[in-house]
Amino acid sequence: MPEAKAKPAQKHSYTVPCSSEFRDTVLQLAQQKKCNVADLARSVVLVVPILTIDSYADPGGPKPGDRETVTLKSGTSKGKLWRRKPRLQVRMGQGFGIETIRKALNLALAIDHGLMSVDVESEQHKKQNVQKQHAQETLLREVDVSLRKSHDDHERLQKVVKSLYFEPLVDGVHTHEQALYVMGFEPGHDPDSRALRQRFRRLATVYHPDGKNGCHQRMSQLNAAMELLR
Repeated sequence: MPEAKAKPAQKHSYTVPCSSEFRDTVLQLAQQKKCNVADLARSVVLVVPILTIDSYADPGGPKPGDRETVTLKSGTSKGKLWRRKPRLQVRMGQGFGIETIRKALNLALAIDHGLMSVDVESEQHKKQNVQKQHAQETLLREVDVSLRKSHDDHERLQKVVKSLYFEPLVDGVHTHEQALYVMGFEPGHDPDSRALRQRFRRLATVYHPDGKNGCHQRMSQLNAAMELLR
């Protein structure tokens, strides 16, 4: 039987109200990383649990009087100036709240400024509920579709994810728990062979040394982890 093709994830355009200062800082970071604002938000929700994002500080919307001036591009008022609340346009998968997206972008700024680090290993030792696990798998599938759909998106996401993702284990992979950590599974999880193959293919797509942004050390640890978990 031929394998069923995954349906492309439906994207949604979010209007995220925010202060002028926050908007400008986020746009500057996206320019430095050579990506767009949606790439920053998607990269954070990929590697950081949703519960952690939702518990982070929300920079909030604009204060009274904080406005931006734009030129209307269509309609009967085309060409006229319009004063409106500052905002960011973010196109990503459906189902996210405006506050969650704004918090994810705030987390990206904190990580870039060295105010916070993403400690994936410690997160792996926290108890996660079933709903969170399903949410993470859904996000991985969305990224898979995006990578296949556009080679340019593939390269941009690789660069952003590598800047926010975890570092390889210093002493290599020697235990079952270390193997689960490298493969991105929860401590004590017992993935079947199908889940292992799927997760390995996803990570190998990013870290295979033959790729433009591959990493030999990460790929070696993925291979070691796969051997331990088979």
